[in-house]
Amino acid sequence: MAQDWDIKPRSDTCAACQTPFADGQSYQSALVFGPEGYVRADYCDACWRQNDKARSPYSTWRGVFHLPPPAAVEPLKKETAETLLRKLMESEDRSKINVIYILAVMLERKRILAERDIQNNDDGRMVRVYEHRQTGETFLVVDPRLRLDQIETVQQEVIAMLGGGQEPAAPAPVPAQNDPERNGQTG
Repeated sequence: MAQDWDIKPRSDTCAACQTPFADGQSYQSALVFGPEGYVRADYCDACWRQNDKARSPYSTWRGVFHLPPPAAVEPLKKETAETLLRKLMESEDRSKINVIYILAVMLERKRILAERDIQNNDDGRMVRVYEHRQTGETFLVVDPRLRLDQIETVQQEVIAMLGGGQEPAAPAPVPAQNDPERNGQTG
C-alpha cells in the first residue's frame, strides 16, 4: 500500500528508464530488500506499473518531483567609468593621468560629475575640481592638456581598462578655440 509521504526522490531520473523527471511529475518510490540489502529506487508512473513484482517492496510511497530552485549566481561586478575613476584616484598612479582626465570628462558628460573649479597646482599644472552630483565627493583631476591627436589613443586605453567596450567612450572634449596646443597645433 503506497503512502503519500513528503520524501524527496534520491535522484532526478527514473531508475528503470533513466528518463529525467519533469517538474510536477508524480513518481513512485520503493524500498526493496535484495541481495545487496535494502535498496531504494524512484520510478516514473509508467515504469512502476510495468515493474517486476517478483520482489515485493518493503515500503512504497508516492510523491511529486519538484525541480530544485536555480542556484543563486552572484552577479559579476561590471567595471564602469565611475568605479575605474575611483580606483585610479585611490592608487594615485601618475602614469594614468590621461585616463583619469578622460574618465572625468566622460562622467561630466553623463552628468555624474560636475566641474566646480579650475586651479593651478604647485607645479603650474591645471587641476580641475569635479564634484560627484549624488555623493558630494570631490575629485581633483590634473588636466594633462591633451592635444586632439592624443585623445583617441587615451580613449582606446579607457575602453580597454573598462573591459573591451563595455562602456562606450564619450565624445572627445572640445578644446578651447584660443589654445593652439589643444587644437593640435604646435607653436
